[in-house]
Amino acid sequence: MTTHIPKFEVCLQSVDGAVAAERGGAHRVELCAALIEGGITPSLGMVKTCRDAVNIDIMVMIRPRGGDFDYTEREMDVMAQDIRTLHGIGVTGIVFGMLEHNGKVARPQVQRLVEEAGDDLTVCFHRAFDVALDPFKALETLIELGVDRVLTSGQAASVPEGTLVLKQLVEQAAGRISILPGSGIFPENVAEVIAQTGVTEFHATAFGTLTSQMQHQNPVVYMGIPGLPEYERQVASEAEVRRFIAAARQA
Repeated sequence: MTTHIPKFEVCLQSVDGAVAAERGGAHRVELCAALIEGGITPSLGMVKTCRDAVNIDIMVMIRPRGGDFDYTEREMDVMAQDIRTLHGIGVTGIVFGMLEHNGKVARPQVQRLVEEAGDDLTVCFHRAFDVALDPFKALETLIELGVDRVLTSGQAASVPEGTLVLKQLVEQAAGRISILPGSGIFPENVAEVIAQTGVTEFHATAFGTLTSQMQHQNPVVYMGIPGLPEYERQVASEAEVRRFIAAARQA
């Protein structure tokens, strides 16, 4: 008997991370920049280099900035242009999300980007879904608009806290759209999450700590946010990916 292994999508922001994810056995990556802001659009050079470096599926974040999901027309133009540049590169799809002021899915904007994706790129609506007014109505709207997948924590702070809503979303989706749980999933809880929700894929960072090899360091200067370490980074780890997959098999 063949055991079904839930697909593991690794969220990451570097070529080396993508290579580590593939070596660890990941099925797909979500490529972003600035994960500290929840992820924004990576550079075209990053996307192309990752595509050349790995053979697994690549989803590309389409988000011009951090913050909320209410975008101006100029920001929508940026996102549409970013999607156009991805055609022909060989990536699998795109990840985006936008909401109206009242918390409903921004139907015209989503429809525009789905049309830009066309038949070449699959579409995932990201965790803007988790701050939507009504997740069940939002899900039906996204199905109507032709979205393929929704990344969500079940509108909770983390997936383990949102398992009831996630289970309800999986049942409502009934195969019409894929529910991808993400946020707060670790090797220690992934099997339980899968068992409780009935999902067939999951999303996590699989981070390990990479310490800088710089011999000379100036600890009083910050290039980023003061207080965050400048000489170590969190990156996707092959060993951590393997831990996730081994744990997911137990579901």
